Amino acid sequence: MAGHSRWHNIKNKKAKADAQRGKIFTKIIREITVAARLGGGDPEANPRLRMAIEKAREVNMPSENIERAIKRGTGELEGVNYEEIQYEGYGPEGVAIIVEAMTDNRNRTTAEVRHIFSKYGGNLGTSGCVSFLFEDKGIINVEKSAISEEEIFEKAIEAGAEDVITEDQDYYEIRTSPSELYTVKENLEKMGVPISKAEITKIPTTTVQITNEETATKLMKLLDALEDNDDVQKVYANFDIPEKILEKVEG
Repeated sequence: MAGHSRWHNIKNKKAKADAQRGKIFTKIIREITVAARLGGGDPEANPRLRMAIEKAREVNMPSENIERAIKRGTGELEGVNYEEIQYEGYGPEGVAIIVEAMTDNRNRTTAEVRHIFSKYGGNLGTSGCVSFLFEDKGIINVEKSAISEEEIFEKAIEAGAEDVITEDQDYYEIRTSPSELYTVKENLEKMGVPISKAEITKIPTTTVQITNEETATKLMKLLDALEDNDDVQKVYANFDIPEKILEKVEG
């Protein structure tokens, strides 16, 4: 799972840059709108909406923006009707990639995603071609500087977590079932554990080893281009890049 953790760290850094540009606002507003449409506008009764609102607050989104997005989702305000789509495909060296998107125009988004795959040496596949290589998990990040390894293991298990991954340099990665994510997060917070991030994600069950710098560069450009698309919400990939090559790719 090293590839997951290292790329996860890269994405955390990228998210901060996106927040500065305002790009992440668009993605979070869409998530709030869809969550409210599917599960109602009460965050206490809608875990998905609750998580989306927390993400919005993490990037200092104004409360009025959050409220408008909820009301658009529940139909109290007019707005665009977004559709959720999952794309699956392959990157360089056969790396499996899943793209989650929200769009008001399926044809436009499909064409754009297909073009990005082709431009950077990948190809868009059919539904189900790579999804079996991933499993859904709840992920909670806690800074290593905030708590000892022994203590985080003890508190995570007591809170109902499945496992704690320690291989990332800066964060513990606490894993849960998707349905238990918010419960475990609340339990940890009650124990005084400071949470940096919590989300439902996809974890690769196997990884492709990328040992060529040119291939690594092409792969990272592909993933960056997908994430930069306004309709794309999340991107998952099953790869591992050695640290020395990753450092060169990051520049």
